[in-house]
This record gives sequence, structure tokens and C-alpha cells, in this order.
Amino acid sequence: MIRLYSLFVLIDLALLVIALIDCLSAEEFQIRALPRIAWVFIILLFSPIGPIAWFVAGRPARAVQLSNGTTWRPGSGFPEDQRPRKGPVAPDDDPEFLKRLAGSLREDESMMKRWEADLRRPEQELRKRESEEQ
Repeated sequence: MIRLYSLFVLIDLALLVIALIDCLSAEEFQIRALPRIAWVFIILLFSPIGPIAWFVAGRPARAVQLSNGTTWRPGSGFPEDQRPRKGPVAPDDDPEFLKRLAGSLREDESMMKRWEADLRRPEQELRKRESEEQ
């Protein structure tokens, strides 16, 4: 029984040391989820759960080899002008939609002007009749 407990203690100690060295040697911007100091405290205070959490949720993600032979690093993303478009484009980003919208606004303005002219015509005729009668 003592051998089993001593084995668990050694595994826990090795896990703690490896996780702590890995956390301290990682670049600050690559560490995920929490700042480095928080990960150090989690690793030291919550052993063996802290080191396991570091390896699962905090460790920098590995680069992935894509099928076209290039390497993609998580977080590197795409430059905005090279970002692939998936699905429909938002109306504000679609130049054709904006052109149609501008054309429809011009049509609406001309229609409103015609309606206003149609409404003014009877009023002007009434005023003209009233001025002729006096």
C-alpha cells in the first residue's frame, strides 16, 4: 500500500514540476484562458487537478499541419483581406445590395415628391377659387 501511495506522490510531483516548468517557459501571449500568474497558483495549490487543467485548458495550442502543406497556428487567423467568406455576406458588406438600396431610395424620393405635388394641387385649386370669388 505504501508503494502505491509513494507512486502516486511521485507521479503528482512529476506532473506538478512538468506543468510548472511548461507554464513558466510559455510565452505570455500564447497562454490560454487565464494570465500566467493565475495558472502558476492553480498548478501549485490544486495538485493534481491544477497541472491537469493546465495541460487541458491553459497550455499553448500546437500548430496544425494543413492538407495543403502549410502550417496553421491557433490564434494567427487570416488577414482581413484574405479571410475566406463562408455563407451569405451581410447586407452592409454587399456592394450590389448597397447600389440597389441607393436606387430604391431615389425612386422613393421621386414618388414622395409626386405625392406631395398631388396633395398640393387640390389645395392650390381651392385657394384659387376662393380668391376668384372674393
